[in-house]
Amino acid sequence: MPSFGERLSHLRKSRKLKAEDLADAVGVKRRIIFMYEKNESKPSFEVLISFAEYFDVSLDYLVGRSDEARRK
Repeated sequence: MPSFGERLSHLRKSRKLKAEDLADAVGVKRRIIFMYEKNESKPSFEVLISFAEYFDVSLDYLVGRSDEARRK
């Protein structure tokens, strides 16, 4: 299963978002987005929830526990 970083990168790129735009949307710095995507850092629960809400996906999908992206 893809890692959190791979999932985040895929979601961002599939929506043609710049890292800066995603960073602004969830309240982190642009460089942090790249660190998440490279699996060099992990987000706090609050930021993880913000990603799930922003992309309208489940937390399980984001962290690689499910291949089902839709929230139930």
